[in-house]
Amino acid sequence: MTNTPASTQRTDGTDLFELLAALWTQKLLIISVALVGVLAATAYAFLSKPEYEARVYLQPPTLNGIADFNYGRTFGAELTPFTIKDVYEVFIRNLQSESLRRAFFNQVYLPSLSPSERNGSQDLLYSDFSKLLTIGLPTKEQPDRYSVIARAEDPAHATAWVKDFAARAGAAAEKEMISNITREAEVRVRNLGQQIATLQEAENRVRQDSITRLREALAVAVAIGLENPPIISGNLSAEVSAGMDGQLTYMRGSKALKAEIQNLETRKSDDPFIGSLRALQIKQSFYKDLQVSPSTVSVYRQDGPIEQPDLPIKPKKGLIILLGLFLGCVLGFMIALVRHFFIARKSRA
Repeated sequence: MTNTPASTQRTDGTDLFELLAALWTQKLLIISVALVGVLAATAYAFLSKPEYEARVYLQPPTLNGIADFNYGRTFGAELTPFTIKDVYEVFIRNLQSESLRRAFFNQVYLPSLSPSERNGSQDLLYSDFSKLLTIGLPTKEQPDRYSVIARAEDPAHATAWVKDFAARAGAAAEKEMISNITREAEVRVRNLGQQIATLQEAENRVRQDSITRLREALAVAVAIGLENPPIISGNLSAEVSAGMDGQLTYMRGSKALKAEIQNLETRKSDDPFIGSLRALQIKQSFYKDLQVSPSTVSVYRQDGPIEQPDLPIKPKKGLIILLGLFLGCVLGFMIALVRHFFIARKSRA
């Protein structure tokens, strides 16, 4: 086992005590440098511009809020009703869209800057804006709650920004939903119109076919001189009357046939004779008049009020002053050590 010489231990102990003594003799220098650090940190903390943060929390809408989106949309109808998730996904997509951020940047953020600040690089300005306005993502505890966070030197600006940005996202989502519903209704109107036109054309052809058959029967009735249907008594009368169609149509008599032909030729509309026409027209009228007002629907729900912040998040004055004190002390010790070693070397030389 190797033993350390006593002289070496005494030398190391002496050097350490000499160093501490040298630092103690320069305590005024260390305190002065630390004080300068505290003063500089204090000046920075109190002179730098404060930054405030406003936040709004957003949640899915209620069933009452999306009720008008589902007007006329049932599980038994042609159009599937929207769920809360469907509507909220449209809102979140608009909330996170780049087009909304760009529009807000150009219409709200840039006008809030001074002319000299606006003349800078647009890319740098947009990068700064992206740091000031952010979207808070949901957590495991609340997987559906998003947030809009804005930071500004003016607390009123920060509050107005989160309100405006959330409202713009909501308006864009409502417009998209209403546009989708209107487009679907227009397609349904066009499809129903096509069905109605097809039925009307088919009924018109049926009427023309009936006129043709009646004309042929009239020619037979005139040829045999039968003006009125024959009078037949007993059960045979009922059988013959029921069979006066097809090849026996002429037995109705020329007078009845002429009247029926004239009635069919002068008919103004075939609509009353189309069985399913009225139901289709009612559907078409419903989809044609279908409108959703933005004032009666909502695509998100605000969770709690938006309060104007009264305490800045930056600068943290206490932390900055403590940091200035720490750095001042470190710098003071370093200067004192350098000065001590410089004086020691000079004395030995």
